[in-house]
Amino acid sequence: MRRRLWGAAALLGLFAGVAPVAAAEAVAAPHGAGPVPLERLFDNTAVSDDQRPGAADFDGSGSSLSAQDLTAAGWTPGRTLTVQGARLTWPRRAAGEPDNVRADAQSVRLRGRGDALAFLAAGTAGSDVSGTGTVRYANGTRSSYRLTASDWRTGPLATKAVALPHINTPAGQLAEKARLYVVTVPLAHGREVASVTLPRGGDLHVFALSIRPSTRGWTGSWAASTSGYTAVGPWTDRTLRLVVHTSAGGPRVRIRLDNTFAAAPVRIGSATVAVQEAGARPVAAPVPLSFRGAAGAEIPAGAQEVSDPVGFQVPADAQLLVSFHLPGTVTAAPVHRLAVQRSYVSEPGDHAGDGTPDAYTSAITSWPLLTGVDVGGGPGSVVMLGDSITDGEKSTQDANHRWPNVLATRVLNQHVVPHYGVLNQGISANRVVTDRYPGDGISTDTGGVSALHRLDRDVLAQTSARTAVVFQGVNDVRWGASADQVIAGLRELADRAHGRGLRVLAATIAPCEGESLCTPAADTRRTAVNTWIRASESFDGVLDFDAVVRDPGHPARLLPAYDSGDHLHPNDAGLAALAESVDLTLL
Repeated sequence: MRRRLWGAAALLGLFAGVAPVAAAEAVAAPHGAGPVPLERLFDNTAVSDDQRPGAADFDGSGSSLSAQDLTAAGWTPGRTLTVQGARLTWPRRAAGEPDNVRADAQSVRLRGRGDALAFLAAGTAGSDVSGTGTVRYANGTRSSYRLTASDWRTGPLATKAVALPHINTPAGQLAEKARLYVVTVPLAHGREVASVTLPRGGDLHVFALSIRPSTRGWTGSWAASTSGYTAVGPWTDRTLRLVVHTSAGGPRVRIRLDNTFAAAPVRIGSATVAVQEAGARPVAAPVPLSFRGAAGAEIPAGAQEVSDPVGFQVPADAQLLVSFHLPGTVTAAPVHRLAVQRSYVSEPGDHAGDGTPDAYTSAITSWPLLTGVDVGGGPGSVVMLGDSITDGEKSTQDANHRWPNVLATRVLNQHVVPHYGVLNQGISANRVVTDRYPGDGISTDTGGVSALHRLDRDVLAQTSARTAVVFQGVNDVRWGASADQVIAGLRELADRAHGRGLRVLAATIAPCEGESLCTPAADTRRTAVNTWIRASESFDGVLDFDAVVRDPGHPARLLPAYDSGDHLHPNDAGLAALAESVDLTLL
């Protein structure tokens, strides 16, 4: 396989969070001046008070963002938010004051090292706005990047950082979604940034800019994708005790909580971690976690919080209990629906530190809010981007028989390759090219946004990700996508991941004859995609999962010994066969 190399100009859009900026001044710096802080370049006003909508004009037609909507989402002036590992600060400006810059080749002072630049941005041209900028490094070298910002009124909800319910206009408020985006572009590895020249494009607005730090020194041990935003509980003054299974172990731990797709903040009162003995019972007293030195945190809409590192020996291939108290009332939450694992909800009160299971009187089979557990040290992580077969549909509950779990155990029990973390980013019903969940609002559909729309969040922003394994496409062909559409989507996934320096492996699509949507036409499309995967130079390796689980005498269907009974999902034996077939040296 020949790897396709992409340079720093590769475009990578992603939800991201926010880094501090100094208080802004009222007058923009003159164009052509040397590098200055971004806030000194602000020359446009995007935010108005609902009572004074004429004080802002974001798009040239008098329309603007609502200050009240931003506050309701937790995006208050000067607040630092974190999304997908990047920290950005919402401008410390009152409504009606300049709060963003129209990109026109201005030079921004920015210093530091990391793996990506993160832009909090939006376009106002009615469609995507793109431009090429330059990064200057302290050693005198430079690299170019291409930045594309989606439109604040028409861009995809699936990739927005936050959506607001209204747009202010001089004629009154419109009940129309306003969007803001975080876009990241790669940096040259190991070099210190000295300044950034913005692209030219007057309809491309930048609110904040930061360097996303690398996650060196950490390995992702467990992860789950946010598959939707659903009604829950309601939970008032309850504690969730979620059960997760580690891959890699380590001497320190931190957790990640995501408020993805949300419209309002969520408050975490306290959080702990412990090794599970059984059910909701820990082996020993849970260890308290903190967030920026505090016992709890408020997570704004669309943002995340990562706990402070704490000394705690995380065993490899073991069950953890991650507990967190929700002191307010939570009626909807971002969830990973198909946990194939029982977790627990307490009676009223903060029971995160309880050493007994007595307060945990009800069970759930989803993972709300929690999206990651990292361990200190280690060689980095391998990320599995998949659908229900990767998610563990039809595997035995509470047994950790998903194929990524079996693969993680194989990795731990050998000495040919390092003991990588294995991160399962499968979502049941997910597709390569089409969203199931639209990316905004409460919905019963938990099939997630498309792989193309979630790649940045679920793969590229994952802790110390080194290799991505893409095992998707069956839902696309079952629901009518053409082979060419799926191939184009898989090629784009590979190109974008390669642009970030990741290795990319592709798995062929397993057969499913006998399932109602797996028609002969769908199988023809599946076969065409597989033929392309096997011959493609887009990937660094191919895992021929189709050959592993198909019936040799009837290749369009699963081998009966591997069929869970629905003819689409392998059973525990079939999932183990997938994991056992992986050449570990490809990872």
